[in-house]
Amino acid sequence: MAETSTNRVFLPVDPGENIPAVPLAGYPMHRFKGTAMGTHWSVQAYAPKHVEPQRLRTAIMQELAHAIELFSTWEAHSEVARCNAAPGGDWQFSAPCWAVLESSLAWAEASGGAVDPTLGALGNLWGFGPEGPRPEWAPLPTQHEIDGGLRASGWRRVQIDSTRRTLHKPAGLQLDFSGIAKGWAVDQVSSRLVREGACVHLVEIGGELKSRGLRHDLQPWWVLLQNKGAGPRSLLALVDMAVATSGDTHHHFNHQGRQYSHTLDGQSGWPIAHGTASVTVLHRMAMEADVHATVLTAMEPQRAMDWAERYGLAALLTVRTCAGMEEHISTAMTAMLDSSE
Repeated sequence: MAETSTNRVFLPVDPGENIPAVPLAGYPMHRFKGTAMGTHWSVQAYAPKHVEPQRLRTAIMQELAHAIELFSTWEAHSEVARCNAAPGGDWQFSAPCWAVLESSLAWAEASGGAVDPTLGALGNLWGFGPEGPRPEWAPLPTQHEIDGGLRASGWRRVQIDSTRRTLHKPAGLQLDFSGIAKGWAVDQVSSRLVREGACVHLVEIGGELKSRGLRHDLQPWWVLLQNKGAGPRSLLALVDMAVATSGDTHHHFNHQGRQYSHTLDGQSGWPIAHGTASVTVLHRMAMEADVHATVLTAMEPQRAMDWAERYGLAALLTVRTCAGMEEHISTAMTAMLDSSE
């Protein structure tokens, strides 16, 4: 990797029992990109010569379309949007949607609501839902409106029946899987590429990435990490891992000179205000990386680092302070630092 001496480099500590796949000689590299799920996506994949590029693109688009059919709150006919539009009562989910819902609710309980798929009403109120962004000139929501959003939200308010895959939805409750759906979609696209014969690839959807194998030159997939001006430029060698980044770079609104984050505090109903600007998390599965990145963003920084240590996460937090940007690096992430640089 050129010019690594000017960079801080994070390397895999334990590749696990499986040796990373390497594309055979003559396997062409295919590159695809587009927009879906309200964001940009890209794929780089090595595949056997007999696998047509159009076949791979079609496979990718099918998986992205499936994610939208399940989780989009902007598409009226998606499974989640139809649930949100329904009156209070029992709602039965498809198997894939149920698996994500059940996982989300489990993490909501474990984190004390730091990640909560039932905050859709509050997200809409603050301009982060399907009703569209909140204009900068518009007044902030009143406390009465926020209290109303809180009454219509909360993971403790739902009841589930795992055998029937049903959720008893209180009237007005709105589901929102923005803290997990992109990671889930990354995992699905990656698995589909493997089934199509493209076992070495890098998938990216809106900043969530997952790699399989090594490039043809035996190099890992190099990823530049966000640092928000804190610390040196950081490069990550991604090998059979996923990385998710959460923060307020792109998802926020401004009002009277103040920036309001898209990450909401489910207790107060307000956007978080503890200074966390960005969080990066590594995990074998992109969905898990996505969930943990959301949890760490929602938590106050010290509590977030305690969570990262508890779960052995490789995590990097950037926090705004009066003295400027500060970095917090978990033990597992520190262990990945290349000491030879």
